[in-house]
Amino acid sequence: MKGKHVALLIIAILVADQILKIYIKTNYYLGEEHNMLGSWFRLHFVENKGMAWGWEFGDGFGKIALTLFRLVAVIAGTFYLRHIIQKQMHKGFVVCASLIYAGAAGNLIDSMFYGMIFENSDYYVQNVANFTAFGKGYASFLHGKVVDMLYFPIIQIEKMPAWMPFLGGQPFEFFSPVFNLADAAISTGVIALFIWQKKWMPDNKPAAATSEPASTETDNS
Repeated sequence: MKGKHVALLIIAILVADQILKIYIKTNYYLGEEHNMLGSWFRLHFVENKGMAWGWEFGDGFGKIALTLFRLVAVIAGTFYLRHIIQKQMHKGFVVCASLIYAGAAGNLIDSMFYGMIFENSDYYVQNVANFTAFGKGYASFLHGKVVDMLYFPIIQIEKMPAWMPFLGGQPFEFFSPVFNLADAAISTGVIALFIWQKKWMPDNKPAAATSEPASTETDNS
């Protein structure tokens, strides 16, 4: 797989991810939700300070540490992608590595810059945030919040039967995380690598000899 094709794939994911995030940030108030394809696919605007899929990682220091980790990972990933392209690794492996790289870079952009260019989205005021002068936003460099919006509550049950252990009498929802395109790219790349790693990364150890060495004795009969 050529480097230009990898670059185009990464750029396409980054552009799509950022367009959707900016649209949601500047058109939805925090917590706003709209059904897109029935009730099972919705756009639901949330922000998080942490990792993919809305997971949290500490507060102030944890946020900086996570952002710096993402930055180091993206820098290292740039050299790693170049390495596997030059080695002509399997196309599937290169695509998955590119998906993971693009996803990490997409969320890194939010963490690094969104706090500096956007107004704060306040759940209680229900304001729609706008762009601000660079550096005049709701947070400083490295402290931006990641924008999430894709929500697929495929199954929702208001109240589970009382006889069910742990869940009895409680509401139940299958697939509750709210995520973004960058998260989806990372997850797709990781899952595909897990499923097809043996096909894309075959064992290159030399096969053991199966035949006996030819005899050096001569037939004197």
